[in-house]
Amino acid sequence: MSLLLIITIGLGVSASIYLMLARDLFRLLLGLTMLGSLTNLLLFMSGRPGSLLAPVIERGAEALPAGFTNPLPQALTLTAIVIGFALLAFALVLGARVAQGNALTDHLRASEPVPQEPVKPPIEDE
Repeated sequence: MSLLLIITIGLGVSASIYLMLARDLFRLLLGLTMLGSLTNLLLFMSGRPGSLLAPVIERGAEALPAGFTNPLPQALTLTAIVIGFALLAFALVLGARVAQGNALTDHLRASEPVPQEPVKPPIEDE
């Protein structure tokens, strides 16, 4: 089962890279979303999800025994899902601005703060 999932992840990553190389904005966003999801799945697979033993440390033990599921990839995957969703939301808003036709770089830079020269502290005479 793991080998089939790994082959599926590999084919999905190659399809998402193919979509990201397209010039169409929708395909680019679809490829970016697919790549993020497949990366999360790959990270989740590194934690041995086939084990049905919960990652609970017994009293007095200092580490998980062999064969237990590693909880760290699960936590990292959950964090990556939230970050990927935020990136997708930003990309969709940026794509909507491009589709409206008012996404010129000069207009996008107008929302940035204007850089100012640093203020030099006064020199005290002794």
